[in-house]
Amino acid sequence: MPYKIPESVLVVIYTPDLQVLLLERADRPGFWQSVTGSLDTLDEPLALTAAREVAEETGIVAGEHQLTDWGHSIQYDIYPQWRHRYAEGITRNTEHWFGLRVHAALPVTLAPLEHLQYKWLPWEQAAQQCFSSSNAEAIRQLAWRTEGAEGSGGRQAACGAQP
Repeated sequence: MPYKIPESVLVVIYTPDLQVLLLERADRPGFWQSVTGSLDTLDEPLALTAAREVAEETGIVAGEHQLTDWGHSIQYDIYPQWRHRYAEGITRNTEHWFGLRVHAALPVTLAPLEHLQYKWLPWEQAAQQCFSSSNAEAIRQLAWRTEGAEGSGGRQAACGAQP
């Protein structure tokens, strides 16, 4: 199995009234998170990675909704339990944040090897439920990122290709 690329996306999926989708990890029951995933290739566009991961993990087609590149990235230490997925010596990951606004709390088709269940929560509760502090921070930023016209906190992502 090839090593993961230490560059990924985090996609906060939310409704107009700021209900947020959380997924429970299959490999760590009790760990709730937004959609995340690594680039498949070094040159894969971030918006394509985001759309692909949303489709793989939830069955939602990002191109049918409003995917926004928040123009924000962070670096973090990879959790020790997941470092074996990366090449030797890789301990940090760069994560790029996106938002996906859907019209309502949609039913989700989970990838059974990745997630056990899902739930839609008000953004404050969703932030508290996340095991990752950076994921919680991304959700807490929803309020100011969505004030006024949608997209004021980022750039519309081009998702020309459907995943």
